[in-house]
Amino acid sequence: MSGNVKDKSSGWFDLSSEFWRIILLIIVVLLVFVGPTYVPYLLAHHFKLNYEASVGFGFALFVIGLVLMWYFIRKKIIE
Repeated sequence: MSGNVKDKSSGWFDLSSEFWRIILLIIVVLLVFVGPTYVPYLLAHHFKLNYEASVGFGFALFVIGLVLMWYFIRKKIIE
């Protein structure tokens, strides 16, 4: 191969794109705020799942959201 070829992200998922950064921020916000509030309610009342299991699932979504936020801030994807 030639030495002039620069290493660019050729895929459709480019984290330097403003569009994908906004999508990732929306996903993190949904996981942090909607995960522990509305998801347990929906699971417990509408899908008749055990209340403790639904709260545990909501807490897991909250933790995943916090970990993703920490990772994105650390990698300077979200500033």
